Amino acid sequence: MKSIIIKGAREHNLKDITVTLPRDKFIVITGVSGSGKSTLAFDTIYAEGQRRYVESLSAYARQFLGQMDKPDVDSIEGLSPAISIEQKTTSKNPRSTVGTVTEIYDYLRLLFARIGVPHCPVHGIRIESQSPDRIAESILEEAKKYAEKPEGSSIPKDEAKPACGCTVTVLAPVVRQKKGSYGQLFTDLNKEGFIRVRVNGEIRRTDETIELDRYKMHDIEVVMDRLDPALDRSRLVEAIENALKKAEGLVVALFAEGRERLYSANMACPVCGMAFEELQPRMFSFNSPFGACESCNGLGIRMEFDPDLIIPDRELCIADGAVALYRNAIDGWRGQHLAAVAKHFGFDVLTPMKGLSKEQYSALMYGSDERIQFSMSMKNGDAYWMHNGQWEGLIPQSVRLYGQTASDYRREELEKFMRILPCPNCGGRRLKEKVLAVKVGEKSIVDVTDQSVGESIEFFQTLTPRLTEKEKEIARQVLKEISSRLGFLEHVGLAYLTLSRNAGTLSGGEAQRIRLATQIGSNLTGVLYVLDEPSIGLHQRDNARLIETLKKLRDLGNTLIVVEHDEETIRSADHVLDIGPGAGIHGGYIVAQGTPREIEKKRRVAHRPVPLREKDD
Repeated sequence: MKSIIIKGAREHNLKDITVTLPRDKFIVITGVSGSGKSTLAFDTIYAEGQRRYVESLSAYARQFLGQMDKPDVDSIEGLSPAISIEQKTTSKNPRSTVGTVTEIYDYLRLLFARIGVPHCPVHGIRIESQSPDRIAESILEEAKKYAEKPEGSSIPKDEAKPACGCTVTVLAPVVRQKKGSYGQLFTDLNKEGFIRVRVNGEIRRTDETIELDRYKMHDIEVVMDRLDPALDRSRLVEAIENALKKAEGLVVALFAEGRERLYSANMACPVCGMAFEELQPRMFSFNSPFGACESCNGLGIRMEFDPDLIIPDRELCIADGAVALYRNAIDGWRGQHLAAVAKHFGFDVLTPMKGLSKEQYSALMYGSDERIQFSMSMKNGDAYWMHNGQWEGLIPQSVRLYGQTASDYRREELEKFMRILPCPNCGGRRLKEKVLAVKVGEKSIVDVTDQSVGESIEFFQTLTPRLTEKEKEIARQVLKEISSRLGFLEHVGLAYLTLSRNAGTLSGGEAQRIRLATQIGSNLTGVLYVLDEPSIGLHQRDNARLIETLKKLRDLGNTLIVVEHDEETIRSADHVLDIGPGAGIHGGYIVAQGTPREIEKKRRVAHRPVPLREKDD
């Protein structure tokens, strides 16, 4: 069928209209605001397309999607599967960025995992592989740090055995942060002669029943040996070799006091011994524990209680409500608590906050190790309580309460006294220090995402000549996808955005054009796209690029219905539908329809001046 035929559309203010629209064309629906443009495009055509798609699914799938109402229309023929690209912001999830929404970041992770060059974050030198002997030497050096001479030992120093005095457990990590119950794995390990394993940090025997939640992440390490590394070096090397073979190049050394260190036979710094495991795409994801900064969990920010928000007006005293964190504190037990603190440190509840010394203010805000005599009584005097303890401080107390509460309301109340600050460990870059030290073209993955789209295009254009032939072969397809998607963003006028930009900060127009660029990258055909004013917020000089992008989407074999006011977009359409003539109850009629040239020609004819007839003499 070559047309979309809508008969008897009466949704909202539409006046029982019937219209035929060509398929595989660029169609613009225009008219005054409130005339019924969006009603026809979204609430009628798109809504019916979605409803038909849902009805085509199984009954089991439909129960999760809910019931979709049929729009008020007699019939629609020739309708394709519909995709709506509306004028609304993208996800408010703080983990969503321009890079993740467009899926460019997924390809960047793959690129860095395949051709990235790891460097030592401390020394900045390229990481090299480690042999079992080098790992054994490193373990011995580390073990000596925890060596202790036995208490009451009478053995002369020169007659003592050359032992380091520290027992080391050699582990082979066979499962790292993966889901499953692993019952068969424990059975196989037992048959192979391995007696003990460490499961999620706990040493267990392989001949006992170990039950794991199949839907949770687990760590499983095989205990290869437990020894003093200085007494039998050959035995240590043998245990390391067996662990490397069992865990595919990885070995964990568990030292005294539970301290452990990961070694790799593949990559390690030759100076400090910092080890890298084999690079994987998940290591470059700030949504994965393998790559996310451990301090901020990949958010790049930390919410911290601000003293200036807890005590916003330092002209006030405690009795006047200076501590904004406590509502009506002076009437409750918290007020008596603060009075005891004030008395102990040499001020009272009537002292203005600005009159406190640095030591007094610090004690109030951050607590003290000093013992304080607290005494509290009920208002009616029926009960009296006294105890001797420490004052934890307003800020440590707030941190504790925020972590303990299960109430969303209480959390929101406490968040009013917090500020969002860059993570002190990663500096807002979201990833672990090791991951940030992996580079392609002398840039880390964060260096690339912090560039604008335009700068990234230039970077990847100059990157290929600098790669080796092997790297070019590995990265060819990935680089092609990255360059293609960056080009789509540039064509829709978003070359100024950075890939690390938080998706929640985008305007409605920017978010819509990002989704448009993503759809172009998907290369779908035979789809009906419905767009809501994609040119909004776009500079006039970028309009031509946007129109070119829309036409490219049409040329793939798709139908585009665009609600638009922009004249340049209207003139570039294959077919125009003008709805009006007014807004609300005065709209809902088809005023004009056809190609832009046909409509303009009819308009000129309709407004052509009629010559006056000459009067009879």
